[in-house]
Amino acid sequence: MSASSYPDRRTFLSTAGAAAAALAVGASPSRAQGGDKLRVALIGVGGRGGAQLKGLGGEQVVALCDVNQEALDKAKALFPQARTFKDFRRVFDHASEFDAVAVSTAEHTHAFATLPALQLKKHVYCEKPLTYNVHEARVIRETAARMGVVTQMGTQIHAGDNYRRVVEHVQAGVIGKVTECHVWVSRAWGWHASEAEATAAKDIVFVQDRPTTADPVPPTLDWDLWLGPAPARPFNNVYVPGPKWYRWWDFGNGTMSDLGSHWIDLPFWALKLKHPKTIEASGPPVHPELAPASMQARYTYEADGEQPALTLTWYQGTRKPEIWTQKGIPQWENGVLFIGDKGMLLADYSKFALLPEEKWVGYTPPPQSIPKSLGHHQEFIHACKTGAPTTCNFAYSGLLTEANHLGNVAYRVGHAITWDHKAMRITNAPDAERFIKRPKYRDGWKLA
Repeated sequence: MSASSYPDRRTFLSTAGAAAAALAVGASPSRAQGGDKLRVALIGVGGRGGAQLKGLGGEQVVALCDVNQEALDKAKALFPQARTFKDFRRVFDHASEFDAVAVSTAEHTHAFATLPALQLKKHVYCEKPLTYNVHEARVIRETAARMGVVTQMGTQIHAGDNYRRVVEHVQAGVIGKVTECHVWVSRAWGWHASEAEATAAKDIVFVQDRPTTADPVPPTLDWDLWLGPAPARPFNNVYVPGPKWYRWWDFGNGTMSDLGSHWIDLPFWALKLKHPKTIEASGPPVHPELAPASMQARYTYEADGEQPALTLTWYQGTRKPEIWTQKGIPQWENGVLFIGDKGMLLADYSKFALLPEEKWVGYTPPPQSIPKSLGHHQEFIHACKTGAPTTCNFAYSGLLTEANHLGNVAYRVGHAITWDHKAMRITNAPDAERFIKRPKYRDGWKLA
């Protein structure tokens, strides 16, 4: 978590609205009803936490927590009535004072802030990726289902109109049965072979290995609390502020789990995906400390209902689909390509195109069937107050998070893996357990 620029209070209070209809089961409403304010505790108020302050700041903010005193002070100035904490575990000592929790810590502590909130039957909004690994995603998803509370993962682009129109086209069969999908992003943050390569990739930091020296800990940062359940290591400026940490295996999983939450979300939604059967990945030699800047992962999904068997391939950094490198489609820097037996659909965050373009001149689009969202945060707020469903609840986003993490698992294992989702194990690589579940949490931390 890092100190970041904050919108003013007028901006906070202008972010209001209602919610869209959804894809998932609703939950019981909180004590806040109708026009009453939802009482919210925010864990992590710097960096991405600033977005949660903006999105939820029109409600009653009763608690603020951050390991960085500078970020905490800035948030406190906006909400002087709120309690403040450095250790999020202490927030739950005052559980009777809030209805909902927003989690915006670093990836490796998401589950540790989310699980106690769920166990106390508090509604939870958590930034993406939902958890640090597959095991934690499963724990959070199953606990949320038992508790029956409102949940939402912070995949804000899911609320955009463009994604809705793409889903309608795919599910209406405009391009026919989809059996192949490609997803690529240009971001190339992570391990690079050289500083020149990192500079060319516009990476924010170049590092080749774990630092052997320690930097002075910033006076506003509680480094021990920031580490949380991760193995102890001396402080160094290559780890914080975010998003520097996300390239280190001990704290995050690089671009695959981070941007995969946004980009793979689209085919996951449109094709109603759940559990991949096999995953294989390729990239540079596996680094013991750092996630790769460039890599790709290929998933196979078995036929499920009306959806035929499917291959979905993820590309990041310098990797691109062959049809892209051969200029068989428009050269969009980032994109999702659905390939059906009647044509193709290419999409990004803000637009989509049916291909080949000449085939679709004058076509009639399917009717709009997915209601407009009035905002990702507002959907969560409305659901907490009314019991309405949300679109990125943990039942959905937990499966998406598991699948994204499995791409990195296959990369780190070094060969194709077969996934038994019921047993939560890789049947052809029993030694991969260490990538599914952290072998040991640091003393003083447990997920239970």
